[in-house]
Amino acid sequence: MSGNRTASLQARNDATDKTEPEGSRSSRLVDVGLPVAVFLVFLAAWETIVALARIPPYILPAPSVILATLIKDWPLLSASLMVTLTITFEALALAIVGGVGLAILLAQSRWIERAFLPFAIILQVTPVIAIAPLLLVWLEPSTAVLVCAFIVAFFPILSNTALGLASTDHNLLDLFELYRASRWKQLIWLRLPAALPYFFSGLRIAGGLALIGAIVAELAAGAAGQGTGLAFRITEAGFRLNIPRMFAALTLISLTGIAIYALFAVLSKLALGRWHDSARARER
Repeated sequence: MSGNRTASLQARNDATDKTEPEGSRSSRLVDVGLPVAVFLVFLAAWETIVALARIPPYILPAPSVILATLIKDWPLLSASLMVTLTITFEALALAIVGGVGLAILLAQSRWIERAFLPFAIILQVTPVIAIAPLLLVWLEPSTAVLVCAFIVAFFPILSNTALGLASTDHNLLDLFELYRASRWKQLIWLRLPAALPYFFSGLRIAGGLALIGAIVAELAAGAAGQGTGLAFRITEAGFRLNIPRMFAALTLISLTGIAIYALFAVLSKLALGRWHDSARARER
């Protein structure tokens, strides 16, 4: 009798294990399929309105015209995209090094936090569009664009990492202190792993902001800039009233921002895996 009960429990567990992946799979399909369906309906409505109203392409190009322009001008736009992406990821790398490094310093001492945090806040609240013209006077155009992208990407990484380091479980800290672990060991084996979800959250935000900062700085640089970034192509197309190319470049920027966010979301999932509570909570 106990054997039958054990077999029934095992069968129930197997059924549960089979239904859970199916449920999560269907949920993922809904999460992806629903936005895609809404976007396709939006594009169809856009195409229909432009065709029925006979709106000329120099006012509002149809999605089909934008796609054709993107394909036709791909050699030019892809080269400009690589320039903007290079600036974006260089600024993001500097923001990661500076933000994480300063967050670790802030977590070590209240005096350091009181001394340096106000300056980081000043950088965050000052509009980058106001800083860009000054940086273009003081620095080379390419360096000024890089600094602008760094400024807007720096604070999310700093604030999120500092919050994660400060949110470490105090019971675990007491346990480490009970075993006389040094501050360095506490940082490496406890506080940094606990701060990883906060860091990746800041990284997802900073990736998009670095792209925005690079675009804004390129727009501010104008003719003084490198003349090869996507923002320059938008400005150039505007002067020439090449509106389809403007929309094609804007589409490329939007897709790039989505790709950057998705990249860091995947990296976050791979890094956290199943060992951290935040990743396991999302899976449930």
